[in-house]
Amino acid sequence: MADAYSYLGPAGTFTEAALAQVPEAAGKTWHAVNNVGQALADVVEGRSVAAMIAIENTVDGGVSASQDALATIPGLRIIGEYLVSVNFVLVARRGTTLADVRVINAHPVAYGQSRQWVEKNLPAHEHLPATSNVAAAASLLSSDAADAAIAPRGITEHYELDLLAENIGDNPNAQTRFVLVSRTTDLPAPTGSDKTSIIAELPDDSAGRLLEMLEQFATRGVNMSLLESRPIGDSLGRYRFVIDLDGHVRDERVADALLGLKRFSPKVIFLGSYPRADKRAITVTERYDNAAFMDARAWLEGLVGE
Repeated sequence: MADAYSYLGPAGTFTEAALAQVPEAAGKTWHAVNNVGQALADVVEGRSVAAMIAIENTVDGGVSASQDALATIPGLRIIGEYLVSVNFVLVARRGTTLADVRVINAHPVAYGQSRQWVEKNLPAHEHLPATSNVAAAASLLSSDAADAAIAPRGITEHYELDLLAENIGDNPNAQTRFVLVSRTTDLPAPTGSDKTSIIAELPDDSAGRLLEMLEQFATRGVNMSLLESRPIGDSLGRYRFVIDLDGHVRDERVADALLGLKRFSPKVIFLGSYPRADKRAITVTERYDNAAFMDARAWLEGLVGE
């Protein structure tokens, strides 16, 4: 396997900033790619040891392209998560004013995170999607399809563009969550500050099925930090659920919840257990800690052995 890492490029993107947080990636080759599918294909086909992809942000929610790719490409595992604070600027070709802007080139996530500002200041604008935040800015120098672009701060240090507006993000505390994805099946040891990611499908669309799935976690004291639905695509009304759980698969309560989910769901994809980026310790009540589950198992074994 190539000793390289893939990320959404070109250089200067938030994804590159996330990859820069990975100690193992220092000094290695970094492959800049155009989309999530290409980044994960590098991993599956052995061109890269891992890929950094955006999975969620505080304004626009889950990144559907990443969630769908993880649901449909087998053999992938999340081995780490990283947080990047984000804000944006509006840039244009030299001589362009804000009044000249009709079409804005922007990555869909960046557009979603800046939408309030854009709609207030440019109510008649059109959105032209870009493959990355930096690509949106770079396109202004090679095409006139757009009048301006939403881009990361500092972009004018790399491209000869005029800065039309700063800090246009709707949320000054906005963050994007990135995950590092690999083919490894090795599990990092529990740290007490972990997250487990899975994708699960309901057995059918009967009333109460979603509640039954959620009960697998609630009855074992497992908190969900993310629950999002994505269409499976084979028929209307069929959805899969992208779920992040507080805890590690080696935690008794999480393992027991996954066993219950596997009995219930026709398809469960385990995406990995990994340390949380925020390092927040996971706390549980006494009846849900490891000792409680182990004591209960020992009690049952004692009954069976009598």
